[in-house]
Amino acid sequence: MKAFAQLFLSLDETNKTNEKVKVLKEYFTKVPDTDKMHMLALFTGRRPKRQINSTLVRTWAMEASNIPAWLFEESYHVVGDLAETMSLLMPESQNSSSKTLTEWIAEINALADKTEEEKKDWLLSSWAMLDSQERFVFNKLLTGSFRIGVSQSLVIKALADITGIEAPALTHRIMGSWMPEDYTYEQLVQEQTASDDISRPYPFFLAYPIQETSEKRKSAQEVGDALGNAADWQAEWKWDGIRAQLIKRDGQIFIWSRGEDLATEKFPELHPFLEALPDGTVLDGEILSFQDGLPMSFSVLQTRIGRKNLSKKILADSPVALIAYDCLEYAGEDIRHKTQSDRRVILEQLQQATPFSEVFRISALINFGSWEELETIREQSRAMIAEGIMLKRKSATYQVGRKRGDWWKWKIDPLSVDAVMVYAQKGHGRRADLYTDYTFAVWDGDKLVPFAKAYSGLTDAEINKVDYFVKRNTLEKFGPVRTVKPELVFEIGFEGINKSNRHKSGIALRFPRILRWRHDKPKEEADTIESLKALLNE
Repeated sequence: MKAFAQLFLSLDETNKTNEKVKVLKEYFTKVPDTDKMHMLALFTGRRPKRQINSTLVRTWAMEASNIPAWLFEESYHVVGDLAETMSLLMPESQNSSSKTLTEWIAEINALADKTEEEKKDWLLSSWAMLDSQERFVFNKLLTGSFRIGVSQSLVIKALADITGIEAPALTHRIMGSWMPEDYTYEQLVQEQTASDDISRPYPFFLAYPIQETSEKRKSAQEVGDALGNAADWQAEWKWDGIRAQLIKRDGQIFIWSRGEDLATEKFPELHPFLEALPDGTVLDGEILSFQDGLPMSFSVLQTRIGRKNLSKKILADSPVALIAYDCLEYAGEDIRHKTQSDRRVILEQLQQATPFSEVFRISALINFGSWEELETIREQSRAMIAEGIMLKRKSATYQVGRKRGDWWKWKIDPLSVDAVMVYAQKGHGRRADLYTDYTFAVWDGDKLVPFAKAYSGLTDAEINKVDYFVKRNTLEKFGPVRTVKPELVFEIGFEGINKSNRHKSGIALRFPRILRWRHDKPKEEADTIESLKALLNE
């Protein structure tokens, strides 16, 4: 645990990419192979299951710290992170532990069979043998809140340097449903490992945004200047669903989301066509709610996401289909090295050979002769229940991760309204002492009605100014939330809007974020709830 806690601290202390890679490589070279796999699991989102609920952890942390509940809660509101708050409040340890990361995680997992009293004894004794930094990381693991500001690509780069295996191959090998208890470091680095697990998906190829800021989208002329001859590109709609890979190998079928969640049982409508595919087929596409030949909004698909049981009503109200746009494996062969055009031909042949065309659809190519013509077509995106247009170079191979050059997304301008900030809450981590999470409202008659939360879009300098305002214009306090003087106006952008019975405003926004601070606009000129609801019918 000492080595892992030091790794966490060292990575947090630098923003330099090369330094982070160096730190990661040093860790890989000095810890046991089992710790390498547990670290890799944690850094790729495979956290141990929480075995003690947070209420008990907080109660026992107060006991170990010997402080009253009110002081603990006030400290938590200032720090903004439960794991860090507990580590800071506890007295310095008089003991130490040489247990490895693997041993600690094994003990956490073993708590499942313990009584509440046994869990408490174990936790108090564990805290007593860890220093403050070790406790902090340990608490993160214990509460299931472990996060690290390091991309998977950096971890893979460090591992590639150590093992001599190419980064794309390593990225593929850590895809899927493995856990460090049953997937060893030796298996990871030995040859042909990538083909051992028939369920394993490929790393997703991600498009790069043509426009990376919240400003007005690039014009056709600017797109043409950047990408060159329009004839070298194919265009498709950018669908708003669940990105997924669908696999048929050795007579078995698997559906993986981009977040590496195995979702085979969540989409029973897709099973018949998958089972009809030839063995050794992997498709890449978007799962959407689809009815009467037309895609439905993402809000319809959301009604079945996360549900353990899919009732007949849910299946009837939100039927799904796959809109496929790529084939990654055919007849058991990895064909990602083939061109976009060649893979498209194979995809079309597969779709034509299956009798399930209603649920196995292909993303239609958009015919266009110039960038100006495509720009005009792009304006139809919302009518198509799409977010914009995807551009793919016809000669492109299927790559790993987000790469500039061959796949681009040309999104439409976001919808937007001007709103008044009414609540603020402190952030987490390095922003734990700054008010960075805001709630916004619009006018309903002479009252302000909250309708959205947002925490991204401002510069550091603007955040500091808003924080200054909040601390001097707080009207009420509700735990960590502050009601502020309704004065600051911001333009809030969002990708979609839907009716909602769960929200007081009656609406819910998709991907709300701050586009700009409207210094030029008084609160009285902010938008109304009627103007928001009018967008429901656009």
